[in-house]
Amino acid sequence: MYIRQIGQYVADIERAEKFYEGLLGKKAMATFNPPGFAFFDLGGTRLFLDVNAKSALIYLGVDDVCESVESLRGDGYKILEEPHVVFPDEGGIFDTPGNEWLAFIEDSEGNMVGLMSREVTSN
Repeated sequence: MYIRQIGQYVADIERAEKFYEGLLGKKAMATFNPPGFAFFDLGGTRLFLDVNAKSALIYLGVDDVCESVESLRGDGYKILEEPHVVFPDEGGIFDTPGNEWLAFIEDSEGNMVGLMSREVTSN
């Protein structure tokens, strides 16, 4: 079993599609308006923007949260929570041992979007 698709509420599909194209650095794979849907491929999992969905909290993996936040800030994105270590995973419970970094931005529709990265520690 695996996650095939994640749905996210949007009020304005055109505005949200532009926002996510900028954030993800890619075009939507499909848009249907009406009824108000857009799909993005995130490494085999679809992000489904939907005017009828409930709001979800999405966490996107990035190479470096600090660099990503600074770049997004420079592009005018709203930063809700600055980068910080959310879990010092010295034992490698979730991945290679290292610090799990997290920050939050706000999308065009008022949803929080988490950005996460792993700072690998060398032994």
